[in-house]
Amino acid sequence: MTTATTTAPPAAQARHEPAAAGPSLARLTEVELRKLADTRAGRWLLITIGLIAVAIVVVQLFVTDAPEQTFAAFFEPSLLPVGLLLPVLGILSITGEWSQRTALTTFALVPRRERVIVAKLAAVVLAALGSVLVSLAVAAAGTLAAKATGGAGAWAFDWQMLPYAAVFQVANVLLGAGFGLLLLSTPLAIVTYLLLPTVWSVLAAMIEGLREPARWLDTTSTMEPLLGSDVTAGQWGRLGVSLAVWVLLPLVAGLIRTLRREVS
Repeated sequence: MTTATTTAPPAAQARHEPAAAGPSLARLTEVELRKLADTRAGRWLLITIGLIAVAIVVVQLFVTDAPEQTFAAFFEPSLLPVGLLLPVLGILSITGEWSQRTALTTFALVPRRERVIVAKLAAVVLAALGSVLVSLAVAAAGTLAAKATGGAGAWAFDWQMLPYAAVFQVANVLLGAGFGLLLLSTPLAIVTYLLLPTVWSVLAAMIEGLREPARWLDTTSTMEPLLGSDVTAGQWGRLGVSLAVWVLLPLVAGLIRTLRREVS
């Protein structure tokens, strides 16, 4: 009698499914751009920024002399008030995850928190650049209205002002984002952003020994040349130092804090 031998089938090899790729940075940035207008505060802040740009042009049509109603004259004055609100937008973008208690969901869907932060920063930078386009569009409308109502309506414009305006608004929004990332609290970040520059300016005016450091560290003075038509090498240097202190350091420290903070 012969014994039939059967060969056991080879053990099934475990299938290694490729890890699902997370959303791309472009997709995350698109999501963060939508989030800027999802909340009531963010939506009204964006609307307010647009209304301020329009209101400034309308006021100029009534109060400025006809020869001064030019495209450049309409464009430049809108940059400063818009720039004062953009940091608040940067703060809301960063702190919204914690104030609305959505951080757990967000970081569960995208475990690599640094990608979420980069997407948020990219979104607010795009919003800042968009504000420059809004200022251009409103200035163009004001120029047409001035020409139709007897004003100069001149289109002369030093296009070197455009990259300066972009740097000015991007620096402003990143300034707010840095405070938001470092403090992770909307009220605390907004109060600190509004109070700290004022206190610094007052101290620099009162204490003679702080006046020279203020020329390098006071963003109010270092960013002012960007509202003109020419920036010297020395002014770029002071601007770079002030932004390194008030933007780069808070962003780096805030990123480290966010990566280590426990989400509950």
